[in-house]
Amino acid sequence: MLKIGDFSKLSQVSIKALRLYDEMGLLKPISVDRFTGYRFYSANQLPRLNRILAFKDLGFSLEQIARLLQEEISIEQMRGMLRLKQADLQQHIEQEQSRLVRVAAKLKQIEREHVMSDYEVVIKKIEPITVASIREVLPDYYAIAKLFQEIYQCLAQQGITKFEYNTGIWHDYGYKDSDVDGEAVVAVTPSVKGNDRIKIYELQGYEAVACLVHHGGYSGLSTAYQHLLTWIEDNGYRCIGANREFYIQGGSDYDEESYITEIQFPVEKI
Repeated sequence: MLKIGDFSKLSQVSIKALRLYDEMGLLKPISVDRFTGYRFYSANQLPRLNRILAFKDLGFSLEQIARLLQEEISIEQMRGMLRLKQADLQQHIEQEQSRLVRVAAKLKQIEREHVMSDYEVVIKKIEPITVASIREVLPDYYAIAKLFQEIYQCLAQQGITKFEYNTGIWHDYGYKDSDVDGEAVVAVTPSVKGNDRIKIYELQGYEAVACLVHHGGYSGLSTAYQHLLTWIEDNGYRCIGANREFYIQGGSDYDEESYITEIQFPVEKI
């Protein structure tokens, strides 16, 4: 028999880890001195210990290893657990590779601009939402305010005076000086009534949307758009739908510095 210290040296596993394996039932000592509490092990236990270490190296938790070491576990069950771990590791690798791309893009942006930007871009999921909508060709981007006012008046007639989701959707492929294909949408419940001008429908959600928050007047949105589109390109994404402007705090004034706008582009990896 070997004292725990000697077994630790033989196996190259710390005494602390051996005690933990004992507590979890992964590797019990063959004997414990009832007077001193010393744990004793046998060299014959090395194969089981090495198996624990092998599973740990594969990324399994000690709880998962305990299950894998059960004598009654079948080959199919073990194969299933290994396949799940394989998928988990693959997903982790992809996430880290994506993070590496974002780090490289951030470095590229700093080197290009020689300054830390006030803008930070995040990718998030947007759920579908029921909206009241008017879409039409507008003389310019600021004319969308009239569409919102028309929607507000219709909703007010139905007793609705609080509007929490006010979003402009721009359906043109690129920037235009005039004849802009714009849509104003306001979140509503499905029971709200529309009319000949106002459509009630479920606005499409997206699994991945690149988002950037702009603080300040609408005249500064062009800089925010440039930053966001550059980020999308640098990080290996492409746009797959109409961009949106979520007016977190907005109004009809052109250059009100208290405004907060989130620009959103649905994207997918190239």
